[in-house]
Amino acid sequence: MTNRRVFILQSVVGTSALASGMAMAAAPLVAETDANAKSLGYVADSAKADKTKYPKHTKDQSCSTCALYQGKTAPQGACPLFAGKEVVAKGWCSAWAKKA
Repeated sequence: MTNRRVFILQSVVGTSALASGMAMAAAPLVAETDANAKSLGYVADSAKADKTKYPKHTKDQSCSTCALYQGKTAPQGACPLFAGKEVVAKGWCSAWAKKA
């Protein structure tokens, strides 16, 4: 009887830990309407960057090619400019810096 109680308790605790870990791993995406995103000219699609406001933007610039982008091969990843949120790999902002 004790083993059954221990097993059930461990199962509940383990499931709760797994669920909370998965929730923490899924950071929200930065919205283009976010105040910080607006100030940096962030767009989720680099092709939609404002050419008149940012004339130095080129089509090969995107979050995935930026030195600040912390994603690997995922379609989105973290950026220190947007704490607690992720950016789309094909996005762009005016803070773009070429990876070394």
